[in-house]
Amino acid sequence: MDLAHLSRITIKGEGQFLEFKKKANYPEKIVKEIVAFANSNGGKLLLGVDDDGTISGTRNIEGEAFVLEKAIEELIKPHIDYQLELLKINDKKGVAIFNIPEGSQKPYRASENTQQEIGTAFIRCGDESVKASKEMRQILKRKNDARDERFNYGEKEKILMQLLEQDKFTNVSTFAKQANIPKFIASRTLVKLVLANLLTIEPSAQGDKYFVKET
Repeated sequence: MDLAHLSRITIKGEGQFLEFKKKANYPEKIVKEIVAFANSNGGKLLLGVDDDGTISGTRNIEGEAFVLEKAIEELIKPHIDYQLELLKINDKKGVAIFNIPEGSQKPYRASENTQQEIGTAFIRCGDESVKASKEMRQILKRKNDARDERFNYGEKEKILMQLLEQDKFTNVSTFAKQANIPKFIASRTLVKLVLANLLTIEPSAQGDKYFVKET
C-alpha cells in the first residue's frame, strides 16, 4: 500500500471496517478492536493515524507495531492470523497497517492481562467495538457448526412473529414479557431463529435488536 492509497482509505473516517490509533500506548485496550474485527467481517487497524484520519505517522513505527503484535499474541484467544504492513511517510515516521480477516474460530476473546484466563468477546458495530452479548457469543460459536438448526414453531414463535410484524424489531426482554416466558427461553428461542436464518441480529452497545431476515 502506498501513501495515496492510504489517504483514500482514511478520508471517510473510522467505520465498520476501519479503526485509527495514534500509538500503541495501551495495547491491552487496542486488542479489543482486533478481536471485534475477527468476530465480525474483518477490517484494518491503522497505527500512526489520528482520530480525525490525519496520517501524521508515529516515530519508531517498527517498535510500536512490535508492542501491539506482542499483545495480540499474548492476550487474544484463539490465535488470530493477520497481516502487517509498514509504510514510511518520511525519514522519521511511519504507519503500521494491521489487516484482520474474519476469523474461522469465533468467538475470539481479548484479555486485559496474561493472568486472565477467559477474556471478553467484542464485535464491531459501526465505528465502535462493543462487548458481545451472551446471545451474540452463542451465535458466533454455533455458526461454526455446519449443521442446520432445527426448531418447533409453537405458540411463543407465533407471538414473536406477531411482535416483529407490529414493531419491526424486538429484544430478549420485550419478547420474554410479551410471550410471558422466562428470559432464558426467550434468549434461546431468538438464538435458534437467527441460526435458522429466519431472524437477523443487530448488536449495539445499547443492546441487541432482532429483525425478520429479508429474503
